[in-house]
Amino acid sequence: MARKKKSAMLNEKFDIGSIYQKSPNDFYYFRFQVNRKRKTISLRTKNYAEAKAEVLRLLPTIRSTNVEVLAAHVSSARELEAQKQALTLSDAWETYSKQPTRATPATVSEQLSYQSTFEEFVNFIGKPLLGMHEVTYENAHAFAAYLRTQSLAVDTHNRKIKRLRKIFNVLEEYCHKRENPFKSPSLLRKNREEQNQAIRRLAFTREQVQQILQVLDDPKKKLLNKNEIRIIYYLGIYTGQRLKDCVLLRWNRIHLSRRVIEVKQFKTGKEVSLPIAPQLYELLLEAQAYKKDDSDYVCPKVAKRYNHHNQHGKNTGAGLVNIDVLRVIRWIGIETSVKVSGRKKAVTVYGFHSLRHSFASYCAEAGVPKAVVLSILGTDSDIVDKYYTHIGEEAQHKAMLAIAGEIGTLSPADKIKRTVAYIDALPESENLLEIKRLLTEN
Repeated sequence: MARKKKSAMLNEKFDIGSIYQKSPNDFYYFRFQVNRKRKTISLRTKNYAEAKAEVLRLLPTIRSTNVEVLAAHVSSARELEAQKQALTLSDAWETYSKQPTRATPATVSEQLSYQSTFEEFVNFIGKPLLGMHEVTYENAHAFAAYLRTQSLAVDTHNRKIKRLRKIFNVLEEYCHKRENPFKSPSLLRKNREEQNQAIRRLAFTREQVQQILQVLDDPKKKLLNKNEIRIIYYLGIYTGQRLKDCVLLRWNRIHLSRRVIEVKQFKTGKEVSLPIAPQLYELLLEAQAYKKDDSDYVCPKVAKRYNHHNQHGKNTGAGLVNIDVLRVIRWIGIETSVKVSGRKKAVTVYGFHSLRHSFASYCAEAGVPKAVVLSILGTDSDIVDKYYTHIGEEAQHKAMLAIAGEIGTLSPADKIKRTVAYIDALPESENLLEIKRLLTEN
């Protein structure tokens, strides 16, 4: 197997030493010899030009033959560098936001969450002028303990800790080589803390899906952009795709002549090709009457609403569309979420995503091969495993029956003895005598 080629790193030799990096994204170091002893000092920069300038500044001191004098000069230089690089918590976010190694989430919402989490930590500490290098493990553990009192889900708690860990990693040069205070695994909560929380997303039954279709056809039920919401539900029911993929589907991805829909899933980036069910085909033929161009959205009004962003660039329309979708589910008498102790937010039980669960469930019941379902829902779908476990369950059931047939039951000979004893207690007759003879003869 071919060796992975190492990234090119700048190195330069001087008369008494050389500049080097331990890894491509590490600080530069200067290695030299004093009194035949090798020494290495960190130049505390990842910029080569800055590293070289620092070496040229230190060379007169390093050339000294007195090790104690050298150590004093280097120590003094480091103290000056530490003072120069002092960064307060109040100024840290602005500095972090300009770093090339900062986190770059795919959504504006998550980008804003990084900032709000850091501000939450700074407000909790209550010392905005505290230096980044002065933040301790005790501060981090105190903040984690505070989060545990906020009725957050385990995943929400852990995302906050991981965001802070990333911010301190990016600003490590301002922490003066102190270990990241958010590095400790003990700051994270364990998934088993919620193992008693048995509420999970549920699939719709066939009867419930039929009820949804009926209320969508009921003219008495009023809803914004109801005709388009109806199309979106049909797409969810007959393709198993996520809400965003259904809402933002364009006509150029639908091939009615071939009866095929092509979807590039927003969440995974995977391309899937889906056959069009007869019911969906008829609805799309009707919707074509409103099509202006192949690049148009199939549901243009809902798509526009879904794509709405606020002044900060955060998407706010997706939540509005989801409210409309949930209203349809409530029309058939189903409560979409359940309040759980220990959490501020209720847990969603039924939603548009339940159609994805239903799709996998129906396919499993119909004996559709698992690989086929994965090709439709996406190869990374963990939903499929949930509904295809019945294959293993059936095998386990057969094994249990086999064991039950051997343990705790009467043998055929014992059953005959009990039957003969019962016959003996009955009034004699020719028929009973003949039955007894048949049971006992060899």
